[in-house]
Amino acid sequence: MNVSPNTVLLIEDDSADAALIQAALGGAENSLFRVEWVARLADALERLRRETFEVILLDLSLPDGPGLDAFDQVFLAAPNALILVLSGLTDEETARQAVERGAHDYFAKGHVDAHWLPRALRYVIERKASRGALQGSEARFRAMSDASPLGIFVSDAEGSCVYTNAAYHTISGLTLEQTLGTNWSMAIHPEDRERVLAEWRVAARGQVPFQTEFRFLQKDESIVWTRVNSAAILDGKTSLGLVQTVEDITERKTAEFTLRVAEENLFMEKERAQVTLNSIGDAVLTTDPLGQVTYLNQVAETMTGWSCEEALGRPIAEVFNILDGATREAAANPMLRAIEDDRTVGLATNSVLVRRDGFESSIEDSAAPIHNRDGQVTGAVIVFHDVSESRAMALEMAHLAQHDFLTGLPNRMLLTERFSHAMGLARRHRKQVGLLFLDLDRFKHINDSLGHAVGDRLLQSVSNRLVECVRATDTVCRQGGDEFVILLAEIEQPQDAAHVAETLRTALSTPHLIDGHELHVTPSIGISVFPDDGDNVDILMQNADTAMYHAKANGRDTYRFFKAEMNARAVRRLAVDSGLRRALKQGEFLLHYQPKIDLVSGAIIGAEALIRWQDPVLGLVKPDQFVPIAEENGLIVPIGQWVLREACRQVQSWIDAGLHAVPVSVNISAAEFRHEGFVGDVAMILAETGLAPRYLELELTESILMRDAESAVSMLESLKTMGVQLAIDDFGTGYSSLSYLKRFPIDTLKIDQSFVRDIVTDADDATIVTAVIDMGRNLKQRVIAEGVETHAQLAFLQARQCDEGQGFHFSQPVPAENFARLLSPENDKRPQLWPG
Repeated sequence: MNVSPNTVLLIEDDSADAALIQAALGGAENSLFRVEWVARLADALERLRRETFEVILLDLSLPDGPGLDAFDQVFLAAPNALILVLSGLTDEETARQAVERGAHDYFAKGHVDAHWLPRALRYVIERKASRGALQGSEARFRAMSDASPLGIFVSDAEGSCVYTNAAYHTISGLTLEQTLGTNWSMAIHPEDRERVLAEWRVAARGQVPFQTEFRFLQKDESIVWTRVNSAAILDGKTSLGLVQTVEDITERKTAEFTLRVAEENLFMEKERAQVTLNSIGDAVLTTDPLGQVTYLNQVAETMTGWSCEEALGRPIAEVFNILDGATREAAANPMLRAIEDDRTVGLATNSVLVRRDGFESSIEDSAAPIHNRDGQVTGAVIVFHDVSESRAMALEMAHLAQHDFLTGLPNRMLLTERFSHAMGLARRHRKQVGLLFLDLDRFKHINDSLGHAVGDRLLQSVSNRLVECVRATDTVCRQGGDEFVILLAEIEQPQDAAHVAETLRTALSTPHLIDGHELHVTPSIGISVFPDDGDNVDILMQNADTAMYHAKANGRDTYRFFKAEMNARAVRRLAVDSGLRRALKQGEFLLHYQPKIDLVSGAIIGAEALIRWQDPVLGLVKPDQFVPIAEENGLIVPIGQWVLREACRQVQSWIDAGLHAVPVSVNISAAEFRHEGFVGDVAMILAETGLAPRYLELELTESILMRDAESAVSMLESLKTMGVQLAIDDFGTGYSSLSYLKRFPIDTLKIDQSFVRDIVTDADDATIVTAVIDMGRNLKQRVIAEGVETHAQLAFLQARQCDEGQGFHFSQPVPAENFARLLSPENDKRPQLWPG
C-alpha cells in the first residue's frame, strides 16, 4: 500500500547538522519523509508562503532570526504544522519556552541518529493525529449536543459535573462555569428535592434506570418543568460517571394544568348547571333533533310525572303532553316547532300540561333550539312553570279591579263600562237609563260609635238589600264609604226610577241586626236620567250626586230628581272646597265666642269658641257650610289646630289685658282626636301661648270616645294630668257605656240641644234632661244645657238644678272684641244677658 511521505521543512544553518538529519530521515523505511532544507529564516518563511509542510524542524540559532522570535514567525506562518524545535546544549531552556508557545516538542541535536529520529518523528505525528481525531470527535459531540433540544448533564464517578450543553443551560438558567464541579440535584426546586432524591436512591439500590419529573427553580424565581433520564457511563463494570438528559416539559405541564383546570371547570360548570337547574322554580326539558327526551330537571320530573331515567329517549309528546285549555284539544308542541323553524317558540295561551297521572296544571313560557358550534340545530329546550295559582290570582285581580273588596259589588270602573253599554242599548231601543246616587244617613255616626268592624258589616247588609231590590239587568255599585250608585238599564220613564227609590227606602227601613246592635239607617237618594240630564256617566254621576245632597238638605230619608238649578249649589260647594285651602294660608278664619252662664248666679263662667270663615267672595260662612267639607277633604285637622291655638292665644291676651278671663271650650273632631300626636300638640300650643291649662276645655262627642274606648281613656287621662278640662258634647245622642262614662275623667256633660228644644212640651225630652242632670250630679260632673232659647226652658233647667246654660236666650256667639266687653269688671252682666 503506497503512503504519501510526510513533507518536512528543515530550517538549519549548520550544514553538517542538516546533512545528518537529512540522512537520518532520508534512509527511513519506505521513504516516509520528504525533507526540504533551508538555512535561513527568510527562506523558510518564503517557502511556507508557497507550500504547506506537515513537519517543521526548527533550529533556534539562525543567523537572521535567533531564538523565540524565529519560532513566533514560523508558528504564525504555519499554525497547523507540527513544529519540532532543534536545540543545542546551550538553548534547551529556550526550546522549552517554544513548546509553551505552541511547539509540539523539541529534540536535542546531539541525539539525532537514523534509528531514533524517524521513530520519534512518527510518534509525534501519530500523537498529533490522535489528538486531532479526539478534538474532532469532541467538537462533533459538542455540536450534536448543543443542537439537541434535550439538556445534557455529565458527571464523573464522584458526581461532579464535567459537562453541560446549551439546552441544559437554557433549562436550568445556569452557565457552563456555574455547573462544572456541581451536583446534578442543586437546581431542583426545593419543594421537589426530597421526593426526587428519594426516587434516585430507590433507583440506585435497584440498579434500574432513573427517570422522574421535577421543577427547576431558576435564579429569577421562574420555574421550568423537566423530565430527567439518567444512565451510568460504564467501562466494563466500572462506573465512570453519569449522563442525564433533561427535557423541558413546561409546555406539556402547562397544557396538562390547563386541561385539568378546564376539566375541573367543566365539571364545576356541569355541577353548577345541574344544581341550578334543580334549584330554579322553572321546569327544564331538552330533546335531541328527533324530538326525543334527553334531560329533565327535578321540577320537570314533578310536573310531568316522569323521572329523567324513564323519560330518556321517549318522544316529547309522550312526556310533555299539553292541551289547549279553551278547546281541550291537543296543543302543538312548541319544541318540535322550535327545531323545525330554528327559532324560539312560545307556549300557546291557556296551555295546560297533563301529568302522567292525569293531573292538570296551567303552564307558560317558551321553547328554543339548541345549536352546536357550527350553528346546526342539535335539539331543543323548553323552560316552563306552573301558573295555575298566578292565573287564578290574575282572574281574581281582574275581578277585584272591577269590584268592591268589602261588598263584592261592581266598582266605578265596571259601572262606567256597563253604563256605556246601557246607553248604547237605550239609544237603539229608544229607552232611558236611570242613575241613583245613594248615601246612608248618619252612617258616620254609627261607624265612629261602634267601630269599623260593625260599620263594614252594616255596609254588607245594605248591599245585599239593594241588590235584592233591582233587576238582574241593573247594576248596584259601591262608590266608596257609605255611597252607592244604582244603574237602571232601559227604563221607560223617570217615574220608574222614583219607584225603585221608594223600594230602596222601604227595604232599608227595616233595622239591621249587627253583633247584637239594632241599627237603623236611611238613604238619601239623588236621581239623574239619561239622556235628559247628561250624555255621559261623569255628568250623570255628578248630577245625581248634586240631587242627593239636596235630598239630605231636605230632611234625609228621601229622594230628589236632579234639576238644573241644583248646580248652583254644587258650584258653591266646590268653591267652598277650594276656598278652604286658601283660607288656611291667608288667615280668613276667625273665632266667635258664646258665653256659658251659671244658672244660679247668672255670671259668665266660660265660653265656647266657634269658628267662622270670612270669605272675600262668599262672605261670612257658618261652620255647618264648610266643616263637613273640611272633614271630607282632610283639612279639618289643620283647621282644628288653628282654632285651638287661636282660642288659647285670645284667652291669654284677655288675661294680659287685665280682664276677668274665663275658660274657653274648643270642639275636637274625630279626625283631630285620632291624629297622631294630638296630646303633644295640645301641650305645645299651651306652651307657645303661655296659657294656663285650666283655662282650656276640650269638647268631644260620645262617638269619638267610644270608637276606641281604651285608647280614649289613656288620652283623656294624659290631658287631665296636664290640667285641661274635659267635656262630653251632645251627650245623649251617642252610644256611650255607663261603665266607660265612669272611667272617663270628664268634668262636664253637655246636654244636646235636640233634647232641650222641647223640654217644656215633650215629656220624654223632659225626662231625659232630668235624668242627665241627676246622673251628672251623682257622678260629680257639671251639666250644661245647650240651645237655651226661651225663659221657659231656663226656668225648667233652674228648677232641676242644672249647673250651666248656653244659648241664644243669653247671647249669640260674638266676636272676640265684643266678648272682651262682657268680661269687663264694670259691666253689669245679668241684665244684658237675659230678660227679667
